[in-house]
Amino acid sequence: MTEPVSPRTALSMLDLVAVRDGGTVADALQIALRTAQHAEKLGFARYWLAEHHNMAGIASSATAVLVGHIAGGTSRIRVGSGGVMLPNHAPLVVAEAFGTLAELYPGRIDLGLGRAPGTDPATMRALRRSRVETADDFPQDVAELQRLLAAPEPGQRLVATPGAGTNVPIWLLGSSLFSAQLAAERGLPYAFASHFAPRLLHQAIDLYRNLYRPSAAWPKPYLAIGVPLIAAPTDEEAEFLASSTYQRVLGILTGDRRLLLPPVENFAARLQPQERAAIGDFLAAAVIGGPETVQAGLADLVRETGANELMLVSDVYDPALRLRSLEIAAQAHAALQATVPA
Repeated sequence: MTEPVSPRTALSMLDLVAVRDGGTVADALQIALRTAQHAEKLGFARYWLAEHHNMAGIASSATAVLVGHIAGGTSRIRVGSGGVMLPNHAPLVVAEAFGTLAELYPGRIDLGLGRAPGTDPATMRALRRSRVETADDFPQDVAELQRLLAAPEPGQRLVATPGAGTNVPIWLLGSSLFSAQLAAERGLPYAFASHFAPRLLHQAIDLYRNLYRPSAAWPKPYLAIGVPLIAAPTDEEAEFLASSTYQRVLGILTGDRRLLLPPVENFAARLQPQERAAIGDFLAAAVIGGPETVQAGLADLVRETGANELMLVSDVYDPALRLRSLEIAAQAHAALQATVPA
C-alpha cells in the first residue's frame, strides 16, 4: 500500500435523517436542518444527505428535495447527496434536479453518486419500473451526467435545462473497489463508505491513488472517508450514547430495522459474542469517546488513510447531545489542524 500523507483535513457530515422512536418524520427533517445550521457555525465544509428507500427510520428518500431544504436554511456550507443512488434514476432527471439546485444555490451543491440501489429489489423495481440494470450502466450513466452538467457541445440534442453548464461537482461513492477505480479513471473525488463497510478501506484508497488520472477540475486525488462519531465529555457517556448506534447496526445486520432508539445502559454487555463482533466489524472506523479519545481517534484515521476529508455520521438519539457531539469533534479536529504545517 502507498504510504499515506498527513494532509490538512476538512470536517463534514453525512446525515441519514433518522426518525427517532417517539418522533415523527417532520421532527427528523427539522432536526436535520438545525444540525446543518450548527455544522455550518462550527466550520464544517459540507453537509450531505443519503438516499434510502422503504426503510424504517430513515427520512432522506427524496434526497434532492432535502438538499434544497438544507441549502435554503444555510448560507455557506456545501450541501449535497451522499449519495444519489444512480441505478434508481435516469441521468437526465438527476442533472435537471441538481442543475436546478446549483442555479438556486451557486457554488454550494455537490452530487455524490452511488452504484447500489439503496433499497431492496422490490423497491428498486418500483423506482425504475421495467428498466433492467447491467454491470455497464453505472459508468455510462456517470459519463452521461458529466456531459449533461457540462457546457453543451455544438449540435448536442439532449440538453439538461437547468443543468447544462452548471458543472456541479460529481463525487463517486463506494464501499468496494469498483467505484474507487472508476473515480481514479475519471479524475473525480472519491468518498469511501467506511462508516458502514470499512473492510476494503485501505485497498480502495491504494487503488484510487495509484490509478488516479488528473482532470481539469481535480488535478490531484481527493479522498473523503465516512466516520461514525459519538463524542461526549467522558468516554463512559459516549459509550452509553453509542448504544443507540449499536442497536441500529444490530437491526441492519439482522434485518430488523427500526426507528432510532434511546440509549441503553450496558447494551453491549448484553449481546452475544458474535453480535458484538459483527457490530465491531461494521463500526471498525468509529470514533467513540471523550475529547482526548476523539482527538486521538481522528488523528489515527488521518495518519492511516491520508484522507482529505472526514465525513462524520453521528447517530445520537438526543438532538441536543448530537450537536454537542459535533462541537467536541470540531474542537478535536481544530486541535489536530494546529499540528499540521500549512
